[in-house]
This record gives sequence, structure tokens and C-alpha cells, in this order.
Amino acid sequence: MSKIEQAQAEYETFTQGFKSVMISTVSQAGIPNASYAPCVIDDAKSIYIYVSGLATHTQNLHVNPHVSVLFIDDESQTQQIFARRRLNFDCTATLIERETQSWHEIVALFKERFGEIIHVLHDLPDFRIFRLTPHTGRFIIGFGTAYKITGDQLDTLVHITPNS
Repeated sequence: MSKIEQAQAEYETFTQGFKSVMISTVSQAGIPNASYAPCVIDDAKSIYIYVSGLATHTQNLHVNPHVSVLFIDDESQTQQIFARRRLNFDCTATLIERETQSWHEIVALFKERFGEIIHVLHDLPDFRIFRLTPHTGRFIIGFGTAYKITGDQLDTLVHITPNS
């Protein structure tokens, strides 16, 4: 298997072990906020987060739909702290309206993944679901193995070199 084929295989399964995603949002005043949220991901690579309306990141998403997300290997599981495997996407956030068919479908995915806590959140009126739609991304496996993610389905890796 070639290096690019290995990278492609890693990329295709990388997010499967994650139950949450790190998110970076920006307020209307331009103040950045780093946070995280439990998530589910669909086949189209849309990332769904179920978040409290009281959270800073939720308030930011309402005024500025641009969000960066990061999936990164746990520090305790990496051999080289300077070369942790990571995947980031630049996304646009869209609020999924409560009680719509789409909302119920996504809630079902959250229930399947996270269990009873979703029954509690379901009844809290401030909790909402956002779809984070990725547009561009990067997958870094280690030193010298960074890839730009391209393609209509964000399914193609292009090796990033010093000249690219």
C-alpha cells in the first residue's frame, strides 16, 4: 500500500473513535472562543452538535456561522507530542429547527450514541442542534505527512509539500 493510500485509509476511519469535537467560534465582536461539544457525524461528513443555548459557543454560532473543528489524538496515546494525528475542518453552522423531521432524525442518532442523557436534553428548551458543514480541511498524520482535503465529498487527500 502506498503512503497516500495509507493516509486515505486512516482519514476515512479517523473520526470513528471520537464522541466529541473541539470547536472554535468567534463572537460578533471578534472574540475567539475554544470549546468542545459531543457530536455525531453522518455519511456526508456533516458534524452535528447538541449544545446549550447558554454556552458561549452557541451564542457565537447564532451571530457568526463560521466555525473550525478539530479532532485530535489523545495526548496519552501519542508517541510524539509535536506530531499528534489531527483532522480539522472549516465549517458553516446551520441551526436545525426543533421538532422538524430532520431534528428528530439527528436526536435519534444522539440517543443511539449517548443514551439516557439525550432524553433529559430533549426536554430542555435551551438545547439546540447545529449542523456543521465542512468546506475545507487538513489531515496531519505526523512530521511531513500533512494533507489538504479536497473533492466535492471531502474524500481526496493531497499531500502538502513546502512548495504547495
